[in-house]
Amino acid sequence: MGYTGVSREELADLYQRQFRMVYQICLVLMKNVPDAEDAVQTVFRKAMERGEPFRDPEHEKAWLIVTARNECKNQLKHWWRTRRADSEALDALAWEQPRDQEVWDQVAELPDPQRLVLYLHYYQGYTTGEIADMLGENPSTVRSRLAQARKKLKLKLEEEGYGQA
Repeated sequence: MGYTGVSREELADLYQRQFRMVYQICLVLMKNVPDAEDAVQTVFRKAMERGEPFRDPEHEKAWLIVTARNECKNQLKHWWRTRRADSEALDALAWEQPRDQEVWDQVAELPDPQRLVLYLHYYQGYTTGEIADMLGENPSTVRSRLAQARKKLKLKLEEEGYGQA
């Protein structure tokens, strides 16, 4: 397979720098480890085939986030996935954040758009404006999704008595 614009060393460096973030996004959206791993592999294959260097580290990160999101959306729309039962709960999470499993279980229950903006804002540190630019959304839409996610998360955690002695 030919490498058009990215050397093996550059691809290995990119993978080392950004694997964790791409994997976390894919896991957030796919909700299971095997599908997340497939999506990550496809994202880095696309990076290899990209053929041009990234302008800067932020451009690299934004491109990977958008590509990961799009790849997951495409996989989730695929006909075979809609016919398959999702037997895996989120018990095989292989990343460090968030540390509190109860909170993460509730985050995982949120709809995909709310879950993604919550992850990008709180775990990757992006502002709502930056998230809007990356996802091609209106900033007010991102803020609304973030507010809805926080509200739903708070209600769910209160129902379960989270944080109460």
